[in-house]
Amino acid sequence: MWDSETESVGGRDYGNGVLGLGKQSVKTDGFELKGNSWYVATDISSDLLVQVGQVNFHLHKYPLLSRSGKINRIMYELRDPDLSKMVLDDLPGGPEAFELAAKFCYGIAVDLTAANISGLRCAAEFLEMTEDLEEGNLIFKTEAFLSYVVLSSWRDSIVVLKSCEKLSPWAENLQIVRRCSESIAWKACANPKGIRWAYTGKPPKVSSPTWNDMKDSSPSANQQVPPDWWFEDASILRIDHYVRVITAIKVKGMRFELIGAAIMHYAAKWLPGMITDGSRAADEGSNASNSNTGSRWKGGLHLIVAGTKDEPSPVQAKDQRMIIESLISIIPPQKDSVSCSFLLRLLRMANMLKVAPALVTELEKRVGMQFEQATLADLLIPSYNKSETMYDVDLVQRLLEHFLVQEQTEISSPSQQSFIEKHYDGTQRGTGPNAKMRVARLVDSYLTEVSRDRSLSLTKFQVLAEALPESARICDDGLYRAIDSYLKAHPTLSEHERKRLCRVMDCQKLSIDACMHAAQNERLPLRVVVQVLFSEQVKISNALANNALKEAGDSHYQPMVSNRKTLLEGTPQSFQEGWAAAKKDINTVKFELESVKAKYLELQNDMENLQRQFEKMSKQKHTSAWSSGWKKLSKLTKTTTFENQNIGPEHPSAAAESTRKTPRRWRNSIS
Repeated sequence: MWDSETESVGGRDYGNGVLGLGKQSVKTDGFELKGNSWYVATDISSDLLVQVGQVNFHLHKYPLLSRSGKINRIMYELRDPDLSKMVLDDLPGGPEAFELAAKFCYGIAVDLTAANISGLRCAAEFLEMTEDLEEGNLIFKTEAFLSYVVLSSWRDSIVVLKSCEKLSPWAENLQIVRRCSESIAWKACANPKGIRWAYTGKPPKVSSPTWNDMKDSSPSANQQVPPDWWFEDASILRIDHYVRVITAIKVKGMRFELIGAAIMHYAAKWLPGMITDGSRAADEGSNASNSNTGSRWKGGLHLIVAGTKDEPSPVQAKDQRMIIESLISIIPPQKDSVSCSFLLRLLRMANMLKVAPALVTELEKRVGMQFEQATLADLLIPSYNKSETMYDVDLVQRLLEHFLVQEQTEISSPSQQSFIEKHYDGTQRGTGPNAKMRVARLVDSYLTEVSRDRSLSLTKFQVLAEALPESARICDDGLYRAIDSYLKAHPTLSEHERKRLCRVMDCQKLSIDACMHAAQNERLPLRVVVQVLFSEQVKISNALANNALKEAGDSHYQPMVSNRKTLLEGTPQSFQEGWAAAKKDINTVKFELESVKAKYLELQNDMENLQRQFEKMSKQKHTSAWSSGWKKLSKLTKTTTFENQNIGPEHPSAAAESTRKTPRRWRNSIS
């Protein structure tokens, strides 16, 4: 039924695109164009001038009155039988549509195509060319062509919907937009294996919507049609009509990943600040690849803002603002329907073009849902509200708060957690401690980058650094790097401010290299350096004690190798890639600890040997001195006793004399 893809149809009745009259009141060979005026090729002179825009039509009253109720009513209301001029500037479709309607009134064959059918249908409605005047009038013929030819064709539905851009509100009121949108949505949701109609598939080299020949563009029996085959064809539509198509596609149940990929494709085509980046296509198009969207569409978007300061004109800014607001409103609510990088680039343009605050807040919440997927380059969004800082730090703070709220909501909601675990694997889900650790590394890198801005206040730096819980960081090396960078860019900080800045860092979570750097960093407060040295000493002592306990109870020591392997298998790929380097660092630290331990044991043995030698020498010296002294004292005592015994009986007077001389008397002097 959808094999009819010809540009125009002719040679048959209205179903084949040729309209004609069985009756003719004025015989003519056709219309002739002279300058900006159309003339009927007939011998009868014209009695009515119809002006449509800048084009004049020299016609006859009777053919128009027999077909158009509008012209009948105008002639009746004016009650002027000699009326020779009529102005129809508000006719939908313009001079082109009125030319076809006038030819139909004269019985000239009109060739209906997808390009002119919408304008002619609206013009017929404006001119009130109904069945009440004559059977088979223009409204009936154009409506039949729309229903039986256009809506059954993929390409014609796209062309007709594109042509409706200049026919508002007539095309809306006549349901042409709705019917074409539903026709496009129904065919886009069809099984790709059953597609037999022509489609573009690849971006055209020219801006106008053109299709290749059916032999080249139609899928062959052996050619597999990718699920994203309709992206390029649908992207030529204006944003309001594109929203209608995407809304109809959502109702019909298409996968949200495919809808998100189509939205990204449309943004890449119509937003001049966004271009495809092949180098990042693997990351940006991961959602499309997971849904088997084919290898042709790359999906990655890259925004260039810093490279030029040329602002768009007011008209362009208004159109771009409308596109961004519409795209935000139709992004599927499911997580990972579009990439986080795309959301951040859209958020960047939304801030630049002053999009409605409610939509910006909604977009920020969407970024917070998958904030762990962001990159540093995407977060470096300039500040467009003329604030003090170069980058919009407050925006990143809000994104981080939305992420933490989303994490808390998922943890506190068991039903939602089970749904996520059922529909996503661990790497895509990104919830739990792994997501927080990735966000912590991202925030530390962002702080390092924005800390070079001299206008960044200490309070903003501190609030953003302390926004994450302590459990999110297993190592504070990145935070220390950001603090050191901030101290370099702000050398005039007082001692109190430097202490306040360093308070956000936990010295016990620094690696050995960071501790060595911090111990020699003159920009850090002395108290922080002492804390770093003390924590490093505690680490070494604990490591030595653990090794001693390990050797003492080697038979009872059970390494957690199996649990570690299980943990590594459950971690994302980014953690597994860095495990080799981390394992090498751990082995180096173990080797250094073993060397320190060996030196410590060697010094301890030397100290024990020296202590034993000292005790031995001191013992020998102490024993010889006392023994010789006691021997001399005992000899002296024996000699004195013997002499006293010999002198006593032989010289009593001497003894008495000595006794008398013992109490010495002092002479009292008068002076």
